[in-house]
This record gives sequence, structure tokens and C-alpha cells, in this order.
Amino acid sequence: MQKHAAFLTLAFSSVAHTFSHLFTLLFATVVLVLEREWGMSYDTLFALSIPMSVLFGAAALPAGWLGDKWSASGMMALFFLGVGAGSIAAGFADSPLSLCLGLACIGLFASIYHPVGIPWLVRNASNRGRALGINGVFGSIGTASAALVAGLLANFYGWRAAFIVPGVVCLMVGLAFVWARQSDLLLDRGEDMSPQPQPEKADIWRVFWVMSATMLCTGLTFQATSFALPKVFDERLGATLGGSVLGIGGMVTLVYTLSALLQVVGGELADRYSLRGVYASAQWLQIPVIAIGMITVHPALVGVAALMVGLNVLGQPAENSLLARYTPPQWRGRAFGAKFVLTLGVGSLGAAMIPVIYRFTGSLDILFVVLGCCAIGAGAFALLLPKDNGNAAAPVSEPQAAE
Repeated sequence: MQKHAAFLTLAFSSVAHTFSHLFTLLFATVVLVLEREWGMSYDTLFALSIPMSVLFGAAALPAGWLGDKWSASGMMALFFLGVGAGSIAAGFADSPLSLCLGLACIGLFASIYHPVGIPWLVRNASNRGRALGINGVFGSIGTASAALVAGLLANFYGWRAAFIVPGVVCLMVGLAFVWARQSDLLLDRGEDMSPQPQPEKADIWRVFWVMSATMLCTGLTFQATSFALPKVFDERLGATLGGSVLGIGGMVTLVYTLSALLQVVGGELADRYSLRGVYASAQWLQIPVIAIGMITVHPALVGVAALMVGLNVLGQPAENSLLARYTPPQWRGRAFGAKFVLTLGVGSLGAAMIPVIYRFTGSLDILFVVLGCCAIGAGAFALLLPKDNGNAAAPVSEPQAAE
């Protein structure tokens, strides 16, 4: 029973991770179509997504609290049903205000996943780094497929289909999840399947403050990059791609598909080597790649962007493993909620910077300078983490059968 529940937890958590990123990024491509159809400027239209970005992070803390106090699986059911309904509502919007409200609904319910779904997965994982790596790949798939899904549906069926069709799919998965939960196929485990030594109290506080800084920097980088890439490719590769929204979406998809491979590598490294070393190295390696990306106006930018994003997500399994190691299980939802308030909520400043930079400079070149500064900050703070000898969570070869 526990073995099957662990598999279903990984499966549903991974699909939810895909949806959490896919739905919050659909608008980044749809906005290129709305520029023409609604006759509004890019910066004005893009600003409609800021409430969604803020709620995606800011609502993570109360979502994590509810996951700890009530039910992780119950909150996940709300995630699927709420995100699906919000996306369908955005697809039927007939004004900037109604579109903004639909997007905000997506952000509110999407905020449930990271502080609830990841701790839920951690508690049921025998090989924590590997599970987080696999789960992270599905998150990258969501980020990767958002531009392609939106571009494909908008190109052939109109921009409304880019919201409505994925919304219906999300609702269907949500109904399957509710059925599995009601059939007792899922467990709300209170303790970790793979127990680990209790950390020193001083190290807990040290990690809390240091990672607050690193996660803010990595969150700003991820959010700004994921929202800006469609426009960066439009500016620099638009002529090569013939101005096709589908072509731009395809390039963004390729970037995140390639970068997902490094997240699997990051998960394996997190299980085998020093979490601090893996995490810090991922930050420092981003700096020269970001510098190259800033000056590249050539199809090679696709490969550079893939490496830039890949190094950002390479450190995610180590980051989540560090947070899980230094947080008691009963507080983990709130801890991850606080993390994603920083990485997604405060990190939404990265998305908010995009229309401001574009309005004042006419391009997004300066954004690369901001990303480089964030990587330097994250790398410097990561070196202040406690030294460790690798992931201490001992893998369990075979879970015991439920009594």
C-alpha cells in the first residue's frame, strides 16, 4: 500500500508541478497575440499578469500552513480544480479587467503546489534527491511547454483556446485526483519515509537566514527569465523565425526541455555529494553564461539560454533538500511556503521589472545585468551555509507494507 501511495504521490506531484508552471506562463506568449488583437502596448498588457505573479508567491505561506494543519492531499485537490477553473475564466475574458481577474485566480490556486506538493513528495520519497530531480524535470516541462502550448493553440484556434483547453485538462486530472484520494490510494504521511539526523538549532537558524537571501536571488532569476524569454527571442530572433508566435514558442520550449536534463543531474548530485557544494557551484557557473547571453544576437542564443536556465534549475534539488533537512516535518509546509513567498512572491519583482525595463530602454538587454547580479549574490550567500557531507537521508530499498 505504501509503495503504491509513494508512486502515486510522485506521479500526481510531478503532473501538478508541470501545471503550476505551465498555467502561470501561458500569458507570456498569449500577450504577443493580444498586442495585435486588442491594439494595446506590450508593457500595458503584460502588467495585467503582475497580480497573478504576486499571488503565485504571496499566497504560498497560507497554503503551506493549511497543508500542515489540514491536509496536503486536500490542498492538492483544490490546486487542480482551482487552476483549471481560473484558466477557463481567463479564456472567456472580454476586457483587460476580467482577464486580469482570471489570471489572478490562476496565480492564487497555483500557489498551493510548491509549499504543499513538494513537502508531500519529500515525506513519501525513499531517495529524496532523485525524487526531487524527477519532479523538477516535470516543472521544467511545464515551463518549456507553456510557450509551445500557448503558441500552438493561439495560432490555430485563437488566444482563448490557449487558456480554455489546458483548463479543461487540469479539471479532468483534478477529478482523477479526487477519486484517488477518496479511494484511499493516497496517504497524508506525518513523518518522513527516509528519516534523517536532527540538525543543531544554531544550524537551523543559520540556514534559514542564508537561504532566505539565496532563494530570493534564484527566484528573481527564474521568474524574470521565464517571463522574458518569449520577448527576448521575439526581439533577437524574430526575423529568423519570420515573426511567428509558434516559432518563438517552440524555441522557448526547446530551451526549457534541454535545461530539464540538468535538473536530473542536480538530483543525482544532491544524493551523492555536498548539498552546499552543489548549490553554490550552480550559482557561480551561471555568471559567465549570463554574460554571454547578454551579447548574443544569433540563433546560438537558444543554446546559451538553455544552459543559463539549466544551471539555475541544477541547484533546485539541493536547495529543496537543504530546506527539508533543516526543517521538522510538522513545519515543512510553512517552511516551503516561506521559501516560495521569496522565490515566487518577492521573485515576481523579476516579472514586474520586465515592462519597466522595456518601457524605458526599448529592449530587455539590461535585464541580463540584473540576472548576473542575482547569480553573484546567490553564489556568495551559498558559501555561508553549513558544511555537509552529502544528503543524509538514507535511501530505503523497500517500504514496509501497511498494516
